[in-house]
Amino acid sequence: MNDYLPVIGITMGDAAGVGPEIIVKSLASAGLHRFCRPLVIGDAQRLEKADRLLGGLVRVRRIEDADDARFEPGVIDCIDLELIPDDLPFGVLSPVAGDAAYRFIARAVDLAKAGKIDAICTAPLNKEALHAGGHKFPGHTELLAHLTNVDEVSMMLVAPKLRVIHVTTHIGIIDAIRRIEPGLVQRTIERGHETLVRSGIPQPRIGVCGINPHAGENGLFGYGEEEEKIIPAVSLLQARGLDVTGPLPADTLFYRAGRGDFDLVVAMYHDQGHGPVKVLGLEAGVNVTVGLDVVRTSVDHGTAFDIAGKGIADERSLLEALRQGAELANRPR
Repeated sequence: MNDYLPVIGITMGDAAGVGPEIIVKSLASAGLHRFCRPLVIGDAQRLEKADRLLGGLVRVRRIEDADDARFEPGVIDCIDLELIPDDLPFGVLSPVAGDAAYRFIARAVDLAKAGKIDAICTAPLNKEALHAGGHKFPGHTELLAHLTNVDEVSMMLVAPKLRVIHVTTHIGIIDAIRRIEPGLVQRTIERGHETLVRSGIPQPRIGVCGINPHAGENGLFGYGEEEEKIIPAVSLLQARGLDVTGPLPADTLFYRAGRGDFDLVVAMYHDQGHGPVKVLGLEAGVNVTVGLDVVRTSVDHGTAFDIAGKGIADERSLLEALRQGAELANRPR
């Protein structure tokens, strides 16, 4: 095993969802151990149950700390928190699973702070189960910001030919428009720019979406939101030498980004950015939390309760998230 490969801490997510089976499938994949050393933080018994329904692809090895991991192909090293009862059904919302998902992430953050893992890669959690388990966070992004004591982070979605960073995420559209202001737009663009530079793009071309149809079309749509909330940030960053264009109509901007005109799109709210990425296919997208002190990547899909426990979940998004986590972890932060 190459001791220079990054150690990726994989949190199991909601045990009632597809997380356990996509982890088993991914860690059974040929070639995974050529770019990272995977370590699961979760429940060993649940992983073994997932492995049985998949026909026996791997062996699960219980460990207490990252220092005990051996990173052997065909064996899943699992820091076993023993939080999931054996009779927990797949596909059913559970406060127990929601609480456990939180605790998996908290342990991963502790490991990252201690320097024992180089990146965190998260399997999906269920927001309703998370809340039912007593943890009132809108999602992984906000939860990780809280656990790492970071005031502000951004969500970036990465897919083939398209990268999207969000100014706002898990809030309603009216609240999102209220929250958008030049300082937040500026900081979001700066975080995206820094991440792309770190990933090997020295001069990222960044396109910024408007809020209204046709980016307001010089006041014909909306109430001057583009002029008030976006243009000051774009002008300031342009004056500093960043290659930033906008605000542009979102529909044409995503088309232009898809053909290669931009390296990054800045979306103003959740569905403006998520929609185009997910049209490309859930297996193609990876979620990157930008602004943390630790690299964090994730699948860009949910717990899929409707297919959980059937052995048919697609692991490709998790594999890509692991690959991108390893690449980012290998670069200076």
